[in-house]
Amino acid sequence: MEAPADYKRWERGRAMELWQMDVMGGIHLADGSVCMVVTGIDDHSRFVVCATIVARATAGPVCAALRAVLTRHGVPEQVLTDNGKVFTARFGPGPGPVAFDRICTDNGIKHLLTAPYEPTTTGKVERLHKTMRREHFDGCDHRFATLAQAQAALDAWVADYNTVRPHQALGGRPPIERFRLAGTGPVAAVPTAAPAAGVVPRRGARPPGITRWVDQRGQISLAGFGYRVGPVFAGQLVEVVVGGGLVEMLHRGVLVATRVQRTRPGRRNSQQPRVQAARRARAASTGPVVTRIADGGGAVSFAGTMYQAGRAWARHSIQVSIVAGSVQLAADDKVIRVHAIRHDRIKEHGAFANPGGRPRKPKPPTASDRPALAGSQHHAPGPGPHPPGTTRRR
Repeated sequence: MEAPADYKRWERGRAMELWQMDVMGGIHLADGSVCMVVTGIDDHSRFVVCATIVARATAGPVCAALRAVLTRHGVPEQVLTDNGKVFTARFGPGPGPVAFDRICTDNGIKHLLTAPYEPTTTGKVERLHKTMRREHFDGCDHRFATLAQAQAALDAWVADYNTVRPHQALGGRPPIERFRLAGTGPVAAVPTAAPAAGVVPRRGARPPGITRWVDQRGQISLAGFGYRVGPVFAGQLVEVVVGGGLVEMLHRGVLVATRVQRTRPGRRNSQQPRVQAARRARAASTGPVVTRIADGGGAVSFAGTMYQAGRAWARHSIQVSIVAGSVQLAADDKVIRVHAIRHDRIKEHGAFANPGGRPRKPKPPTASDRPALAGSQHHAPGPGPHPPGTTRRR
């Protein structure tokens, strides 16, 4: 089948620059139970870096597979995934970040996401799924009794794929020949990203920081300069610590970004920005808040513009507020989505004047209500006798 006319093939220039990762389903054991495979492939060399069979593709098993391959092959510069909820909180009900994102952040990996409904972006790992299913699983599905047996057979196939099998995109050479040029080898154990043990302890007491709100672009402003934190933290409060020429940004005590401190020529290069006296971090909804009911698609209307909260919040009450130059959607006192302002700012006055929304119009009588209405009119008492001294007009 030929590719569409607008399809563009691309490839990174060297190994360990980008990994594509995904989850493949439809694998069965001998008893009929369904398993999944956490897959990963190096974009440049087509070397399979991950092929781990799991009973369920939840956060724990997927993140354990990621940590294992980082330990085995080293840390890539970037990882590309789709928008599955195990990889990102981009379309989930919570504000994030998820455990997969935390592992990437802790190891300095830039996590890239595909555009919605664009499966060709991760075309190499999708092609790996097709090859793996045709050459391996089609002949041994429902054969193995345990996950360990199935994993051992898959490991043997992956070893042959990486080191022996010629690859068409590589001029008939096996992927190992390109992958070994990266010069990576086994590395020390990668720190876990579990909430209880995901933060590397800091030596000594760190200096006090100041707070900043992350805008809709994923940036903060400090001393007249913008510093990127990441779009997953839009609308969130972060703590900023400056020291040694570096700007560290922490979210709920976890270091999420480090940038080089920027200063203007001729200005004093202070190690810590001046702390403003009596300044306290404001809550996420200190400004006016209005309540809206999300429609069937999980969107709410504010100032004549629809803002998506997510299908998980359909028919729920959503609190809408303007925070840090963005539209913040919250439910049960938790931020669920932050959007850039798209409505006419003049219309905000009318929106905040109706905190509960416009009154709903009364529903017209249905077909089942009409007989009752007709009966009440038929049995209504007629006019009584005319009082004396009055004349009835015809």
